[in-house]
Amino acid sequence: MASQARGKVTIDVNECKGCGLCVEACPPKCLELETELSAYGVHPAHYLGEDCTGCGICFYTCPEPGAITVYKMAPPPKATLTTTEERNASAH
Repeated sequence: MASQARGKVTIDVNECKGCGLCVEACPPKCLELETELSAYGVHPAHYLGEDCTGCGICFYTCPEPGAITVYKMAPPPKATLTTTEERNASAH
């Protein structure tokens, strides 16, 4: 379900203990555990790079302070419609 990401997650592999709570809790399922072991001998979580909604559930379920940072992306500007009168007034 590739959609425009509304957020981004960074995971500090030196802090992640590989418990997988964030992976299980993530509603859009944009996190997974790495197949490779970290220097600490665990499979750290990894952001897949798309579909993040920026909800922060992964951050709140993580028992390790500082392992996960969630960034909310600014929404794209909405197009505004103007009336003919507004366009004419701004042209003068």
